[in-house]
Amino acid sequence: MPFDEGSLTGTMTLADTWPKGDWRNLYFTKDNLRATLERVDRVRADLPAGMDLPDLALRFILHHPAVATIIPGMRSVKNVERNMASSDGRPFPADLLAKMRAHRWDRTTVIP
Repeated sequence: MPFDEGSLTGTMTLADTWPKGDWRNLYFTKDNLRATLERVDRVRADLPAGMDLPDLALRFILHHPAVATIIPGMRSVKNVERNMASSDGRPFPADLLAKMRAHRWDRTTVIP
C-alpha cells in the first residue's frame, strides 16, 4: 500500500465518503481520517519544490536497497506515467530521508 490506501495521493479530504459496504468506511473512520490527513499535511509541508506526495511515497519506498519493485494503484494513463517516472534511479536525498523518518507512525487501526 505505497499510497496508504489513498491518503498519500494528496487527493483525500475530510469530506470524502465511500459507498455503503466499502471497506474504507471501516478503515477511514472519521477520527482515523482526520488523524491521517493531519499527518499527510505535515509530510506535505516537508516536500521539496517540484515533488508531490505520490512521487515522494514511491521514491521513499524505492530508496531501500531491499526493495526492487512496488505495485501502486493506477487508474489512469497519467497515474501510470507518473508512477513510472518515480523509478528513474535518482537517489533519495539524505536530508529528505531524515525529514521523512521523523513522520513515521505505527498504524493502530483494526478493521473488524
